[in-house]
Amino acid sequence: MRLISNIPHPRYTIQIFHLNAKYVVKIELGQFEQIFKIGELDVNGLDELILLVNENLLNNCLDRFISMRSDWSDSYQEINNKK
Repeated sequence: MRLISNIPHPRYTIQIFHLNAKYVVKIELGQFEQIFKIGELDVNGLDELILLVNENLLNNCLDRFISMRSDWSDSYQEINNKK
């Protein structure tokens, strides 16, 4: 997997990789990450892919990050309450 771009953002670490005829968009927030795999033929190059990483997508990612944190916290609490 080869890193081909970083998208600057104040909240997230956003990186785009290339692997096996796919773009891999990795969005990180703290200890959690979300990955989108997009076929090369599904977009018209890197510039269009970067445009797709817009505020709407990132706002939806934030909702999922909050849900991921909640799921992890619930699981952690469940295990620790059994001790």
